[in-house]
Amino acid sequence: MGYRSPMPADSIRYFRLPVTGIDAMNASTARAFPRHTHDLYGIGRVEAGGHASWSGRGKVEAGPGTYITTNPGEVHDGMAVGGTPRSWRILYFEPGALGALLADVNEGAGREYEFSAPVFDDGALREVFDRAFSFATADARAGAEAALACESALLVLAARLRGHGDGARARPGIAAPVVTRARARIDADPAAPHALTTLARDCGVSRFQLMRGFARATGLTPHAYIVQQRLALARRLIRAGGDLAQVALDAGFCDQSHLARCFTRQFGVPPRRYAAAG
Repeated sequence: MGYRSPMPADSIRYFRLPVTGIDAMNASTARAFPRHTHDLYGIGRVEAGGHASWSGRGKVEAGPGTYITTNPGEVHDGMAVGGTPRSWRILYFEPGALGALLADVNEGAGREYEFSAPVFDDGALREVFDRAFSFATADARAGAEAALACESALLVLAARLRGHGDGARARPGIAAPVVTRARARIDADPAAPHALTTLARDCGVSRFQLMRGFARATGLTPHAYIVQQRLALARRLIRAGGDLAQVALDAGFCDQSHLARCFTRQFGVPPRRYAAAG
Protein backbone atom coordinates (compact mmCIF):
# COMPACT_ATOMS: atom_id res chain seq x y z
CA MET A 1 0.00 0.00 0.00
CA GLY A 2 1.82 3.07 -1.21
CA TYR A 3 1.39 6.77 -0.85
CA ARG A 4 -1.72 7.47 -2.90
CA SER A 5 -2.16 11.21 -3.36
CA PRO A 6 -0.46 14.50 -2.51
CA MET A 7 -1.69 16.28 0.59
CA PRO A 8 -3.18 19.76 0.59
CA ALA A 9 -0.88 22.58 1.67
CA ASP A 10 -0.38 23.09 5.40
CA SER A 11 -2.10 19.95 6.62
CA ILE A 12 -1.02 18.09 9.76
CA ARG A 13 -2.98 15.09 11.02
CA TYR A 14 -2.34 12.60 13.82
CA PHE A 15 -3.66 9.04 14.01
CA ARG A 16 -3.63 6.16 16.48
CA LEU A 17 -2.69 2.70 15.30
CA PRO A 18 -4.59 -0.32 16.70
CA VAL A 19 -1.49 -1.32 18.69
CA THR A 20 -0.93 0.46 21.99
CA GLY A 21 1.89 2.98 22.11
CA ILE A 22 2.17 3.82 18.43
CA ASP A 23 0.96 6.99 16.68
CA ALA A 24 1.21 8.22 13.11
CA MET A 25 1.43 11.69 11.60
CA ASN A 26 0.73 12.75 8.02
CA ALA A 27 1.95 16.27 7.22
CA SER A 28 2.32 18.69 4.35
CA THR A 29 3.42 22.10 5.50
CA ALA A 30 5.99 24.87 5.22
CA ARG A 31 5.82 25.31 9.00
CA ALA A 32 9.16 25.61 10.84
CA PHE A 33 9.36 23.75 14.13
CA PRO A 34 11.59 25.20 16.86
CA ARG A 35 14.09 23.11 18.81
CA HIS A 36 12.23 20.51 20.82
CA THR A 37 12.31 16.89 21.93
CA HIS A 38 9.95 13.92 21.90
CA ASP A 39 9.71 11.13 24.46
CA LEU A 40 9.21 8.82 21.46
CA TYR A 41 11.09 7.19 18.63
CA GLY A 42 10.18 8.56 15.20
CA ILE A 43 10.72 7.03 11.75
CA GLY A 44 9.23 8.76 8.73
CA ARG A 45 9.60 9.15 4.98
CA VAL A 46 9.68 12.43 3.06
CA GLU A 47 7.20 12.18 0.20
CA ALA A 48 7.67 15.56 -1.49
CA GLY A 49 9.78 18.69 -1.10
CA GLY A 50 12.80 19.00 1.15
CA HIS A 51 13.11 18.84 4.94
CA ALA A 52 16.07 20.23 6.88
CA SER A 53 16.86 20.09 10.57
CA TRP A 54 19.55 20.22 13.22
CA SER A 55 19.96 17.23 15.51
CA GLY A 56 22.42 15.86 18.02
CA ARG A 57 23.45 13.24 15.44
CA GLY A 58 24.24 15.75 12.73
CA LYS A 59 22.70 18.09 10.21
CA VAL A 60 19.78 16.74 8.23
CA GLU A 61 18.67 17.50 4.70
CA ALA A 62 16.17 14.99 3.38
CA GLY A 63 14.48 14.78 0.00
CA PRO A 64 11.70 12.61 -1.43
CA GLY A 65 12.08 8.92 -0.64
CA THR A 66 14.54 9.36 2.22
CA TYR A 67 13.78 8.50 5.85
CA ILE A 68 14.16 10.78 8.87
CA THR A 69 14.49 9.52 12.44
CA THR A 70 14.47 10.81 16.00
CA ASN A 71 15.41 9.12 19.27
CA PRO A 72 13.68 9.79 22.61
CA GLY A 73 15.05 12.92 24.27
CA GLU A 74 16.97 14.04 21.18
CA VAL A 75 16.86 17.79 20.60
CA HIS A 76 16.03 18.73 17.01
CA ASP A 77 14.20 21.30 14.92
CA GLY A 78 12.67 21.21 11.46
CA MET A 79 12.15 23.49 8.48
CA ALA A 80 11.19 23.34 4.81
CA VAL A 81 14.05 23.64 2.36
CA GLY A 82 13.59 26.84 0.39
CA GLY A 83 10.52 27.73 2.42
CA THR A 84 8.22 25.63 0.22
CA PRO A 85 5.93 22.97 1.73
CA ARG A 86 7.27 19.46 2.22
CA SER A 87 5.20 16.34 2.84
CA TRP A 88 6.14 13.46 5.08
CA ARG A 89 4.61 10.57 7.00
CA ILE A 90 6.00 9.38 10.31
CA LEU A 91 5.39 6.63 12.86
CA TYR A 92 5.99 7.46 16.53
CA PHE A 93 6.77 4.64 18.97
CA GLU A 94 6.63 4.74 22.74
CA PRO A 95 10.03 3.38 23.87
CA GLY A 96 8.33 0.40 25.51
CA ALA A 97 6.36 -0.39 22.35
CA LEU A 98 9.41 -0.40 20.06
CA GLY A 99 11.40 -2.26 22.72
CA ALA A 100 8.77 -5.00 22.86
CA LEU A 101 8.77 -5.38 19.07
CA LEU A 102 12.57 -5.57 18.92
CA ALA A 103 12.67 -8.04 21.82
CA ASP A 104 10.37 -10.35 19.84
CA VAL A 105 12.42 -9.94 16.68
CA ASN A 106 15.64 -10.61 18.59
CA GLU A 107 14.04 -13.52 20.48
CA GLY A 108 14.43 -11.77 23.80
CA ALA A 109 18.03 -10.65 23.30
CA GLY A 110 18.84 -7.00 22.81
CA ARG A 111 19.74 -3.73 24.43
CA GLU A 112 18.28 -0.26 24.28
CA TYR A 113 17.92 0.85 20.69
CA GLU A 114 19.04 4.04 18.96
CA PHE A 115 18.59 5.08 15.35
CA SER A 116 22.14 5.52 14.03
CA ALA A 117 21.57 8.23 11.41
CA PRO A 118 19.12 11.14 11.41
CA VAL A 119 18.46 10.58 7.69
CA PHE A 120 19.04 7.60 5.40
CA ASP A 121 17.90 6.07 2.11
CA ASP A 122 16.56 2.51 1.92
CA GLY A 123 14.49 1.61 -1.12
CA ALA A 124 13.70 -1.85 0.25
CA LEU A 125 12.01 -0.29 3.30
CA ARG A 126 9.22 1.35 1.28
CA GLU A 127 6.77 -1.57 1.10
CA VAL A 128 7.35 -2.52 4.75
CA PHE A 129 6.89 1.05 5.99
CA ASP A 130 3.80 1.64 3.83
CA ARG A 131 2.18 -1.55 5.11
CA ALA A 132 2.70 -0.50 8.75
CA PHE A 133 1.55 3.06 8.10
CA SER A 134 -1.61 1.86 6.32
CA PHE A 135 -3.08 0.99 9.72
CA ALA A 136 -3.31 4.71 10.51
CA THR A 137 -6.45 4.95 8.38
CA ALA A 138 -9.91 4.48 9.86
CA ASP A 139 -10.70 1.52 7.58
CA ALA A 140 -7.53 -0.30 8.58
CA ARG A 141 -8.21 0.29 12.30
CA ALA A 142 -11.65 -1.31 12.05
CA GLY A 143 -12.38 -4.98 12.63
CA ALA A 144 -11.41 -7.58 15.19
CA GLU A 145 -8.32 -8.66 13.28
CA ALA A 146 -6.90 -5.14 12.80
CA ALA A 147 -4.65 -5.25 15.86
CA LEU A 148 -3.19 -8.63 14.88
CA ALA A 149 -2.56 -7.56 11.29
CA CYS A 150 -1.04 -4.26 12.43
CA GLU A 151 1.18 -5.99 14.99
CA SER A 152 2.42 -8.38 12.30
CA ALA A 153 3.29 -5.47 9.99
CA LEU A 154 5.09 -3.66 12.80
CA LEU A 155 7.18 -6.73 13.63
CA VAL A 156 8.32 -6.90 10.00
CA LEU A 157 9.17 -3.18 10.15
CA ALA A 158 11.08 -3.61 13.43
CA ALA A 159 13.11 -6.42 11.90
CA ARG A 160 14.04 -4.18 8.99
CA LEU A 161 14.94 -1.28 11.30
CA ARG A 162 17.57 -3.36 13.10
CA GLY A 163 19.93 -2.51 10.27
CA HIS A 164 19.50 1.22 10.94
CA GLY A 165 20.17 1.23 14.68
CA ASP A 166 22.70 0.67 17.40
CA GLY A 167 22.01 -1.82 20.15
CA ALA A 168 22.80 0.50 23.01
CA ARG A 169 21.34 4.00 23.03
CA ALA A 170 23.57 6.77 24.32
CA ARG A 171 21.56 9.12 26.50
CA PRO A 172 22.17 12.77 25.64
CA GLY A 173 23.73 15.11 28.14
CA ILE A 174 24.25 12.81 31.11
CA ALA A 175 28.01 13.20 31.44
CA ALA A 176 27.95 16.21 33.76
CA PRO A 177 26.75 15.26 37.28
CA VAL A 178 25.21 18.70 37.77
CA VAL A 179 23.06 18.37 34.65
CA THR A 180 22.14 14.80 35.59
CA ARG A 181 20.97 15.96 39.01
CA ALA A 182 18.94 18.87 37.60
CA ARG A 183 17.33 16.69 34.93
CA ALA A 184 16.42 14.06 37.51
CA ARG A 185 14.58 16.65 39.61
CA ILE A 186 12.67 17.93 36.59
CA ASP A 187 11.88 14.45 35.23
CA ALA A 188 10.56 13.30 38.62
CA ASP A 189 7.82 15.96 38.56
CA PRO A 190 7.80 18.16 35.43
CA ALA A 191 4.55 19.83 36.50
CA ALA A 192 6.11 21.18 39.71
CA PRO A 193 6.88 24.94 39.84
CA HIS A 194 10.62 24.55 39.24
CA ALA A 195 12.71 27.70 39.73
CA LEU A 196 16.16 28.20 38.24
CA THR A 197 17.42 29.56 41.56
CA THR A 198 16.28 26.45 43.42
CA LEU A 199 17.64 24.03 40.82
CA ALA A 200 21.01 25.79 40.81
CA ARG A 201 21.21 25.90 44.61
CA ASP A 202 20.34 22.21 44.91
CA CYS A 203 23.05 21.37 42.37
CA GLY A 204 25.63 23.59 44.11
CA VAL A 205 26.25 25.91 41.16
CA SER A 206 25.24 29.39 40.06
CA ARG A 207 22.22 29.97 37.84
CA PHE A 208 24.47 30.90 34.92
CA GLN A 209 26.63 27.79 35.40
CA LEU A 210 23.55 25.60 35.37
CA MET A 211 22.10 27.27 32.28
CA ARG A 212 25.41 27.02 30.39
CA GLY A 213 26.04 23.41 31.40
CA PHE A 214 22.48 22.37 30.67
CA ALA A 215 22.51 23.95 27.21
CA ARG A 216 25.86 22.34 26.35
CA ALA A 217 24.68 18.91 27.46
CA THR A 218 21.15 18.91 26.08
CA GLY A 219 20.87 21.73 23.54
CA LEU A 220 18.11 23.32 25.66
CA THR A 221 17.96 25.74 28.56
CA PRO A 222 16.45 24.38 31.79
CA HIS A 223 13.23 26.31 31.12
CA ALA A 224 12.92 24.91 27.58
CA TYR A 225 13.59 21.41 28.89
CA ILE A 226 10.85 21.79 31.52
CA VAL A 227 8.38 22.85 28.81
CA GLN A 228 9.36 19.79 26.75
CA GLN A 229 8.77 17.45 29.69
CA ARG A 230 5.42 19.09 30.43
CA LEU A 231 4.36 18.69 26.82
CA ALA A 232 5.37 15.03 26.91
CA LEU A 233 3.29 14.57 30.06
CA ALA A 234 0.34 16.42 28.50
CA ARG A 235 0.51 14.23 25.39
CA ARG A 236 0.35 11.08 27.53
CA LEU A 237 -2.58 12.44 29.54
CA ILE A 238 -4.44 13.37 26.36
CA ARG A 239 -3.85 9.89 24.97
CA ALA A 240 -5.35 8.49 28.16
CA GLY A 241 -8.53 10.49 27.51
CA GLY A 242 -8.01 13.28 30.03
CA ASP A 243 -10.13 16.43 30.06
CA LEU A 244 -8.07 19.12 28.34
CA ALA A 245 -8.56 21.76 31.03
CA GLN A 246 -7.46 19.29 33.71
CA VAL A 247 -4.60 18.02 31.56
CA ALA A 248 -3.25 21.57 31.31
CA LEU A 249 -3.20 21.94 35.10
CA ASP A 250 -1.86 18.43 35.76
CA ALA A 251 0.97 18.98 33.28
CA GLY A 252 2.04 22.27 34.86
CA PHE A 253 0.60 24.79 32.40
CA CYS A 254 -1.13 27.97 33.58
CA ASP A 255 -4.38 27.08 31.83
CA GLN A 256 -5.79 25.35 28.78
CA SER A 257 -4.93 28.21 26.42
CA HIS A 258 -1.30 28.13 27.56
CA LEU A 259 -1.18 24.39 26.85
CA ALA A 260 -2.82 24.94 23.46
CA ARG A 261 -0.23 27.53 22.39
CA CYS A 262 2.75 25.40 23.41
CA PHE A 263 1.26 22.16 22.06
CA THR A 264 0.39 23.66 18.68
CA ARG A 265 3.83 25.23 18.35
CA GLN A 266 5.51 21.85 18.83
CA PHE A 267 3.08 19.35 17.29
CA GLY A 268 1.49 21.51 14.61
CA VAL A 269 -2.07 20.83 15.80
CA PRO A 270 -3.98 21.97 18.92
CA PRO A 271 -4.62 19.47 21.75
CA ARG A 272 -8.29 19.08 20.81
CA ARG A 273 -7.41 17.89 17.31
CA TYR A 274 -4.75 15.55 18.68
CA ALA A 275 -7.28 14.11 21.12
CA ALA A 276 -9.76 13.59 18.29
CA ALA A 277 -7.28 11.34 16.51
CA GLY A 278 -8.00 8.70 19.14
